[in-house]
Amino acid sequence: MKWTLSVTELNEYVRLSLAGDPMLRDLTLCGEISGFKRQVSGHWYFTLKDDRSRLNCVFFRQNAQGCAFLPKDGDRVILTGSVGLYTAQGSYQFYTETMKREGQGELFLRFEKLKKKLAAEGLFDQARKRPLPLRPRTVAVVTSRSGAVIHDIARVAGRRDPSVQLVLRPALVQGEGAAEDIARGIREAALLSGAEVLIIGRGGGSMEDLWAFNEETVVRAISDCPIPVISAVGHEVDVTLSDFAADVRAATPSAAAEIAVPDRRKLQEETRGLQARLEGAMEGALLRGRNELHRREKALAALHPAGKLAALKNRQGICVLRMEKAMQGWIRGQMSAVQVLEKRLEALGPRGILERGYAFVTDSGRLVPGVRALGHTAEITFYDGKARVEVTNIREGDPFGSEEKDGSDL
Repeated sequence: MKWTLSVTELNEYVRLSLAGDPMLRDLTLCGEISGFKRQVSGHWYFTLKDDRSRLNCVFFRQNAQGCAFLPKDGDRVILTGSVGLYTAQGSYQFYTETMKREGQGELFLRFEKLKKKLAAEGLFDQARKRPLPLRPRTVAVVTSRSGAVIHDIARVAGRRDPSVQLVLRPALVQGEGAAEDIARGIREAALLSGAEVLIIGRGGGSMEDLWAFNEETVVRAISDCPIPVISAVGHEVDVTLSDFAADVRAATPSAAAEIAVPDRRKLQEETRGLQARLEGAMEGALLRGRNELHRREKALAALHPAGKLAALKNRQGICVLRMEKAMQGWIRGQMSAVQVLEKRLEALGPRGILERGYAFVTDSGRLVPGVRALGHTAEITFYDGKARVEVTNIREGDPFGSEEKDGSDL
């Protein structure tokens, strides 16, 4: 008898079959973790693998909270749990109940060994990191042609600055030959005319999926690249050796586009702001220069010979005025002294004496000092005129005394 089942009925039958098999309950597995993801819900999802096979695993929050450590890709662990079917997708998985650390996986050990070797050569030194161009005109991209990476980069770059040209160099990003193709792509993209910055990347995945970006040939190609390189491999939690060798690491390809291509509108706003600041600074500098020029002009004018001559002339005029005033004062003083002397002289001179009633006698123009010198005639001078007289009698003696001598008649 044939049965016709729905997909859900079949998956449910298989789930119950697996759940009822005692061989698939309370199992202990050993393997290496890959593609570990911790969801916001608290559940852990990862792949447990060995050298030939893989098994999807889930570690629900109520059980994961009891784990003593947070695993990462490459860790070797021992799990206990059971096998079941996730009916919504028709896939079977291991439901983890406990997890213990066993050691580190082979890929992780290879990763750490190569990292240590290349770091010792200085390929990861911070001093080797180059600054990105402020506004590149051409950005080269090495990634898969069909993946979402190039579309994310093109979308973000077009939104930020449509004038930036993106040049894709398609490359394998996973599987055999991927590392060699990526390394060739880096070298070829660096030679593109006008390329100023290079983005390499791919989407997220397990450590195995991203392993091409841990290969030595890729790391050395990044280190030797003549233009700055941005590594955008996987998600934010994923770390590859390419990230260490690149000049800049981006959490995602979209973030790489934001780093490589500045926002043109923001740059224009910043440019306008800088222009306004520059104009303000120039106006301030011109004002300060103008004030300084005026100050120096005043200082120069103060030192100019014409100014000094004018000051000297002014001082000379003042001195002349002072000298003239002093001279006038001195002359007035001298004139006053002369007037005093004139008055004194007049008081002591013959006119003054004559005016007081005195007179003097001359004979033939000679002064007659006494009566004995008189002749028959004489001339008497008074203050108001002269008189001609004849001498008829002479009396000698002191005219102011008590006795006089009679003289003979002439």
